[in-house]
Amino acid sequence: MTVCKFFDKNFVLLDIVLIQFRLVMPIGKTVFSQLMELVPEYEFQKCVDKYAGDFHALKFTCRDQFRVMSYAQLTDRASLRDIEATLTVFSSKLYHSGLKLISKSTLAYMNETKDWQIYRDFAMVLIAWAQKLYREDYFRLGLDEMVYAFDSSTIELCLRLCPWAEYKENSGAMKMHTLLNLRGSIPTFIWMTEGKVNDMNGLDVLPVEAGAYYLLDKGYVDFWRLYNYFQLRQAYFVTRAKDNMRFEVVGDREVDMHAGLVSDQSIRLTGPLVSKDYPELMRMVVYEDFATNNVYRFLTNNFLIDALTVAELYRERWQIELFFKWVKQHLRIKSFFGTTRNAVFAQIWIAICDYLLLIIARKMFHIEQNLYIFSQAVGLVLFEKIPVAELFNRIDNSKLEPENDGQGWLF
Repeated sequence: MTVCKFFDKNFVLLDIVLIQFRLVMPIGKTVFSQLMELVPEYEFQKCVDKYAGDFHALKFTCRDQFRVMSYAQLTDRASLRDIEATLTVFSSKLYHSGLKLISKSTLAYMNETKDWQIYRDFAMVLIAWAQKLYREDYFRLGLDEMVYAFDSSTIELCLRLCPWAEYKENSGAMKMHTLLNLRGSIPTFIWMTEGKVNDMNGLDVLPVEAGAYYLLDKGYVDFWRLYNYFQLRQAYFVTRAKDNMRFEVVGDREVDMHAGLVSDQSIRLTGPLVSKDYPELMRMVVYEDFATNNVYRFLTNNFLIDALTVAELYRERWQIELFFKWVKQHLRIKSFFGTTRNAVFAQIWIAICDYLLLIIARKMFHIEQNLYIFSQAVGLVLFEKIPVAELFNRIDNSKLEPENDGQGWLF
């Protein structure tokens, strides 16, 4: 995966200083304008120039496309016609928000022709910034090491309109394989593929760093990959054992059964093939959830942390499910403004950039409300001239509270 990198530290520092200066005096600026001022212009233009995004651009640039598509994301527009109609209604406010009125045909053409990799590379710039902002955030389990969750989510598409996205018979889809940094719920790595690509292939391209924890669903249990990609790279995995796993117990440790722990064992795989795929010992922690009476078997290659932390680590994997749920429900990827591969990928990457801008804004503006409430509020007052830092002093928060589904929300 190509990553857009910081090539010039001086320009990056200048961008950050200018951004912080603009945040001090937002008087007379709309909420949308304040959010877009978080965009590091030098880095954005560098990504555009890399793919000649503005080559032959006469009136509308990649910057204009990004802003209009971000407006569509934040206000939950349903179609290109809807975008054009609402921009027309607010035409008197567009200039002060840095927006331009773009016709639906022009926007459709831009989405199909402006290289989607521009927005992928720019997302990497925002990811690097977000990780710096949230690096010192407290992690619930008190671990100093980085903790990541990896999973994929399927986004359904119409096969007739998107023949490139073949998935199953008479259906189309694409997959978003995502590595989520649990400090800040930051998607640090995203690999987008056609729907028919096996989830396991995501491990082949996953960036793995020594000393970090990787939380994986049991669908990713492939012992050759676990050994070669994590054990040999001195990284830790936590996953669940499959029911048909063949093993022998070579050691037992005492556990606190009152905490739900059933056993903490060192095991060796005994299958003729898997014993060669993973020739070293593994640790298996058996845990009973008293609330549901379900019993889980967790596998890890870390023998140092206590057994309850192993179980609690896997529980944290649910954050990536919340991330996928939030993205699908609150960013405009349920329906697409184009059908070509470039248009779909561009829309998704711009949606990811907007997600990153929101979590960066929460930190920069010291917003205490969770991401759901913050994004809802922003969508309601996008063209109002309110300092973002004072947004919740002027809005009735009770009108923005999410329905309680028993699972909680991000942050």
